[in-house]
Amino acid sequence: MVSFIEEKQSKMTAQNVVMTDAINVAITVAVSNSPSMFTTTIAAQKPPVPPGTGFVSLSTKNLLKNLEINGVGGARINAWVESMRASSPTHIKSTPSLAADCHSSWILNHPSALDMFEQIIEASKGKQIVMFLDYDGTLSPIVDDPDQAFMSNKMRKTVKKLAKCFPTAIVSGRCRDKVYNFVKLAELYYAGSHGMDIKGPETGSQNKKSDHESILCQPASEFLPMIDEVYQKLVEKTKSTPGAKVENNKFCLSVHYRCVDEKKWSEVAQQVRSVMKEYPKLLLTQGRKVFEIRPTIKWDKGKALEFLLESLGFANCTDVFPVYIGDDRTDEDAFKILRDRGQGFGILVSKSPKETNASYSLEEPKEVRSFLRRLVKWKHIQKN
Repeated sequence: MVSFIEEKQSKMTAQNVVMTDAINVAITVAVSNSPSMFTTTIAAQKPPVPPGTGFVSLSTKNLLKNLEINGVGGARINAWVESMRASSPTHIKSTPSLAADCHSSWILNHPSALDMFEQIIEASKGKQIVMFLDYDGTLSPIVDDPDQAFMSNKMRKTVKKLAKCFPTAIVSGRCRDKVYNFVKLAELYYAGSHGMDIKGPETGSQNKKSDHESILCQPASEFLPMIDEVYQKLVEKTKSTPGAKVENNKFCLSVHYRCVDEKKWSEVAQQVRSVMKEYPKLLLTQGRKVFEIRPTIKWDKGKALEFLLESLGFANCTDVFPVYIGDDRTDEDAFKILRDRGQGFGILVSKSPKETNASYSLEEPKEVRSFLRRLVKWKHIQKN
């Protein structure tokens, strides 16, 4: 296990800061002794299995220009604000013509996992299913106050039953301890801080290893002092902006602006930028009304997925079938890993079209629960 982590970390780089928005616009800012460079890339790849033609690209590469952490200028802040608006679900919904034109074509390429359940089960036959689940927006609804993102008791019971059938992991941007307190199931694997804080189950689980050892992986431990320092600075900077909230997720930080008046979004962007420009070794990404800050190591939810598969004994196996369900831009790293491996599927939780490496879709946590229940029911039928 140690050699696996060292191999991953040996490839790390601290030269680039990458920003992405919620509809898969990747902005790379190179931080070096020379002036910053800016590029935009849009990756639109077709999923490997689902039927349909006419993949819809929701490109917004012309939306963001000169988005840099280092340097000065109102234009850069304006670009941040435009990106913040673009990542807001309410703003995406405010363009009905885009939704009408795109949704039907998008759903052909990312059909409902509920509608395609039998096909998914057929593809998994003879293989060990391993489940990976995001938390916010997947097991619990997105709420204004991140401290109130509770999962329902029905969802908890479903996940508990799921873990009795398959190895199951929660992979979240949240602090591992915090997401554990939300889920409250000791038999699961937990990967917090975007996969930078991993711990195995405390009780029996459907683990391929006979000794059920409690794994622990924290590849970004050296960044803890820096993360704490930035947290204190961001709290101080944002305290004058009503509704802004800085969340310490141990190995990463979240700056929430969901409850901030839109007229003050530029203020939040300026506050974050003023702190981040002093820390080129930290990565800044953008999600659904949130800025995410984490170390610039080659580690993400996709790497966490690979680590867990190896820990379970499935590193080089052809008889494993990973299923990853998530709603966030950061889940795309895991979706891409599954596509590159040619094993299992990613399922995006979204009501609106998004560029994604996932193969299937579900609209909301309620549908996620329905899908998980069907998996459990199928497994029980197989046993009998």
